[in-house]
Amino acid sequence: MKSPPMRRHRPQRRRQRGMALITSILLLVVLTILALSMMRSYGIEERIAGNTRDKQRALNAAISAQQYAENWLVSGVNTASANCTGVVPSTTGQVCTNGLTPITLLQLPWAAGITYSQFTSNQGNNVVNTVNATNPTAGTYSQAPVYYITDLGQPAGGAGELYQIDAVGYGGSSSTVSIVESTYIVSSNIPQDPTQP
Repeated sequence: MKSPPMRRHRPQRRRQRGMALITSILLLVVLTILALSMMRSYGIEERIAGNTRDKQRALNAAISAQQYAENWLVSGVNTASANCTGVVPSTTGQVCTNGLTPITLLQLPWAAGITYSQFTSNQGNNVVNTVNATNPTAGTYSQAPVYYITDLGQPAGGAGELYQIDAVGYGGSSSTVSIVESTYIVSSNIPQDPTQP
């Protein structure tokens, strides 16, 4: 009996070539997805950094207005209290008897207070921080900061006068806002003579 002739098995080249094509396409798709996700995360991080910078600018504007109000109180200018309505320029200064409620603090823009216009002038280094509500850019603020001084009367110790200062600052857009508040005591540094009534 004769055994059947042995057949040589040849590799099937067509299947191998097809697998290489499919593998390379899958690899290309995976690399494309990775590249797109990296670009997207970079864009998100860039927006987060921009929002953080704008929020910091709004906070700095509010703190500047607050410190200006504190300085104005200490300067000894006429600080007679009045019922405040409307927003007035900072050159006049104003102490209010009607305090801001938490609800009115959150309603923007504020209906009463003093505009801190010095914040928008040349600070001596030829850098001008302007307020431009119609076309804000990186070097501008959407609105000028506003501060509000409330006379709270005499403190518990009875020496001096107690004031509450609220200030609002804006960043490059009107949706970026910071509000700060401080309580400030203004008193005389001259010691009183105990023998005097």
